[in-house]
Amino acid sequence: MTSLDLTGRTALVTGAAQGLGEGMARALSAAGATVVVADVQDELGGKVAESVGGHFVHLDVTDESSWEAAISAAVEQAGGLDVVVNNAGVEISDLIMNVDPDDVMKMLTVNVLGTTLGIKHAFRAMGPGGAAGHAEGGGVVINIASVAATIAFPAISAYSATKSAVDRLTRVAAMESGKLGLGIRVNCVYPGLVPTEMGAGLANDMARLGLFGSAEEAVGAVVELTPSGRLGAVEDMADAVVFLASDAARFVNGIGLPVDGGMGM
Repeated sequence: MTSLDLTGRTALVTGAAQGLGEGMARALSAAGATVVVADVQDELGGKVAESVGGHFVHLDVTDESSWEAAISAAVEQAGGLDVVVNNAGVEISDLIMNVDPDDVMKMLTVNVLGTTLGIKHAFRAMGPGGAAGHAEGGGVVINIASVAATIAFPAISAYSATKSAVDRLTRVAAMESGKLGLGIRVNCVYPGLVPTEMGAGLANDMARLGLFGSAEEAVGAVVELTPSGRLGAVEDMADAVVFLASDAARFVNGIGLPVDGGMGM
């Protein structure tokens, strides 16, 4: 059986200063990878990078020049690039009848444009002759979607739309990589609800909008919809990323992997 050992590989994780991204960075490091923490939160990101013995690069995922600088710095500091995890994202809850155009644009910009630019610059760096140093190409891109892309839950319409877009981006990118001979696998993960700061904020929003009597009631509704009978854990999502980054997933390409306890089935 092929192991999940990532020794000798370098992984860049966006939005890795906290939450799921931090957990993914720690799991990739534990599997042997050299990790590059990429985030706009310099102080927090630097601490995470230091704690995993990796590197930190400042990255605004919505900005082209920021991507160019971050990829260049990552390759220079870590000596290469083999895995890019497009995790950075934002979620803003509201009822469709009250939705704020600025909130929608922010989610589109971070979740969709940010992921698109991440794939673009991963392809350029890890493709044949790219900055990562793979003469014949090769590498892995893992995009973080959401169970919100597969279910109809109230007050997250725009967020759900952006995460559905991440799924489509993933599949088209995998096909383009194959057609162009880049040798880069592209997959995405659909995390279920995890009690991170973002997850807790979502539950509080459900209560604030009057959809549930309390945040606890909203969480209970999610658990009730989940055959596994619990919320997800950061480790659940991080382990899925390690799997997709590893040779154990060498023939897994262009898919969305639900890690949601069955909620989105």
